[in-house]
Amino acid sequence: MAQPRILIAGAGIAGLALERALGNQGITADVVERGSEPRTTGAGLYLPANAVRALRRLGLGAELAERAQQVTRQRMLDHRGRPLAQYEVRDIWGDVGDCYAITRAGLHDLLHSTGRTPVRFGLGVETADAQGTVTFTDGTQDSYDLVVGADGIGSAVRGSAFAGATPRFLNQICWRFLARDSTGEIRAGEWTARLGSNGRGFLTVPLGDGRVYCYADTNSARPTPPDGDWRALFADFAGPVPALLEQGADAYFAALEEIDDTDWARPHAVLIGDAAHACSPSMAQGGAMALEDTLVLAELLAGAADRAAVPATVSAYRHRRVARIQWVLAQNHRRDKTRTLPAALRNFVLKRWGVHIFRANHTELLPPP
Repeated sequence: MAQPRILIAGAGIAGLALERALGNQGITADVVERGSEPRTTGAGLYLPANAVRALRRLGLGAELAERAQQVTRQRMLDHRGRPLAQYEVRDIWGDVGDCYAITRAGLHDLLHSTGRTPVRFGLGVETADAQGTVTFTDGTQDSYDLVVGADGIGSAVRGSAFAGATPRFLNQICWRFLARDSTGEIRAGEWTARLGSNGRGFLTVPLGDGRVYCYADTNSARPTPPDGDWRALFADFAGPVPALLEQGADAYFAALEEIDDTDWARPHAVLIGDAAHACSPSMAQGGAMALEDTLVLAELLAGAADRAAVPATVSAYRHRRVARIQWVLAQNHRRDKTRTLPAALRNFVLKRWGVHIFRANHTELLPPP
């Protein structure tokens, strides 16, 4: 029998990974991307071990190891550089495997260059309905057995085929940028978070060859940048932060949002990645959950012989993913609450129980999805 006809809306991490996951199952899909060319925006990504495991299952483990920087240790410091907690990532992830860091453009390129189906750039989904009928941004229409919304937090598929779920501002804003380490203070393989007051944090993750992924965030009542130079918010942070901030004038700004909803399945439409469950970057699980989504959905679709089997398949996908996604959201909230405690209390908690907290945060993510 003919395999279902599938459309993937969005050629970001989730969409490209799904195209590859489906291809590994012998299934082809159309892929459209509203942008006119492959994505190169953003800064860097920390890939925890479950994300790396997913990339290995996609057949990309060797290529990732060649392009990315292994992360072996995580440290939490106060804003003056005094240690609060530190551990080897293997103490958290055990046999799941290694963690890596890579530029966002590098991961997109890895996924795009290994895809089997050409992406149709400059064409997005304007609307989609529960039965798989799609209107594209050029005004044309088509029908599919399954429309997959992999088009991010502002998903057009979610906005038209699904009702109710809208992003919720998390009262946090952030800046991301790439820099060069001119100080020699950033050690290879060390993920380091420096924590100040008012929820301020500055994360550095080495990417190799002297490059550093920098991520800064703070609490905010508004989802807009503050007046003036944002870097002044972190002026009291110790080295190497000042030298890195000098390179952050053109940092990528974002208001952090979350979609806490499990309504991801319609008879002939489904949501994956940020379109389904955008979350705080507190645990670096946004990309990991997207990659896991693709593996589960592709595995289930491999057993869908025709259009009639699609509704049960997407329902099974939702059922299989709900508990894991809700775990991640809950752990993000716990991590964010700990991080935004009054500084003295937060520092005491992290010094006393930091390793235990981080290990507990990840317990449910150790088994495969």
